[in-house]
Amino acid sequence: MITYKQAGVDVGAGYEVVKRIKKYAKNIGFFGGLFPFGKNFIVGAADGVGTKLKIAFMMNKHESIGIDLVAMNVDDVVVTGAKPLFFLDYIGCHKVQPPLIEKIIKGIVEGCKQADCQLLGGETAELTDLYHPGEYDLAGFAVGVVEKTKVIDGRKIKPGDKIIGLASSGLHSNGYTLVRKVLFDQHKMDPKAEIDDLDRRLGDELLEPTKIYTGILLQLMKKFKIKGMAHITGGGIPENLARVLPKNTQAVLDLYSWQVQPIFRLIQRLGKIDQDEMFDAFNMGLGMIIVVEAREADRVLKYLALRKEKAFLVGEIEKGKGEVIII
Repeated sequence: MITYKQAGVDVGAGYEVVKRIKKYAKNIGFFGGLFPFGKNFIVGAADGVGTKLKIAFMMNKHESIGIDLVAMNVDDVVVTGAKPLFFLDYIGCHKVQPPLIEKIIKGIVEGCKQADCQLLGGETAELTDLYHPGEYDLAGFAVGVVEKTKVIDGRKIKPGDKIIGLASSGLHSNGYTLVRKVLFDQHKMDPKAEIDDLDRRLGDELLEPTKIYTGILLQLMKKFKIKGMAHITGGGIPENLARVLPKNTQAVLDLYSWQVQPIFRLIQRLGKIDQDEMFDAFNMGLGMIIVVEAREADRVLKYLALRKEKAFLVGEIEKGKGEVIII
């Protein structure tokens, strides 16, 4: 059995960093940072793609990695109730190769199109003594705006509220250090090999772009009272959903109420990974979670179904101590 920490990522150390820097910066720990600006909050987020880039290098496929970059940022902004306005990128590379950079930027533009925000600018840095030949790293920055009276931060969540999960498109952009350890280091799998469980090449499955939820969430906010939203990224469902829970509540989720895609089962089986470890490292089939009043849950689910959004009623809010329990 292998853990995320043994693969090279210490999630606990990341939590410790957040605790330490809270004394230096306000609004740290939520999905996006809120800056007061008149009657509004300006909301900002910064993120990268992580070692999913290693798969892009293996497959020599760079057209969709920019979508991942945009997704990781705009969906951290929108869960505060904000509309993402613009996006900026940073590309650090060994050597600037115009055809490669163009492919990356085309993906970023596509991501911005999906999120209905503008690519405002960016920076490309050639750092030959920092990156290996042919490799690069990405960072992104999204900025949005929300009226102060319309901020969604979970404080109105109460026992009896329902939890709805929106399906992920796969791994999204988290857990790839563990993925590579299991599939490539331990089992020597070929990323270009067809995998029966996946009905396509392994590398294509691993490069499936992160789903961008911004558009559908903005629609939901106009029609329904959304009490809380959690973007399921690093730390999985337990860590991210807990961010929006009041201290006197807990979220109880039924594991069998949604579909977990085959890629997660493949990684768990081959790595002999404990279920709790899987939930700490991956989204496990849910890329976004929203909390609504019980009386609105069915209407929200019907609205999502009409728009061909795969969603599930996955749990309920109960009295507790800010925990997320998956049974």
